[in-house]
Amino acid sequence: MAFFFRKSFNIGPIRINLSKSGVGFSIGVPGARIGKTASGKTYVSSGAPGTGIGYRKYLGTKKSSK
Repeated sequence: MAFFFRKSFNIGPIRINLSKSGVGFSIGVPGARIGKTASGKTYVSSGAPGTGIGYRKYLGTKKSSK
């Protein structure tokens, strides 16, 4: 098991995420968000608010075969 640190602040529909890796952000409504991680990866996420159940899909990570 690994320990991690994360803290987030909401400013309207924008969420600022602070972690050991740096600062990330996301925008959206409860249940649907799009954001960028501290390492620069873009994602979309959806979930059932209040349940802890959700799905996250990273965008632009498709690798081309040569």
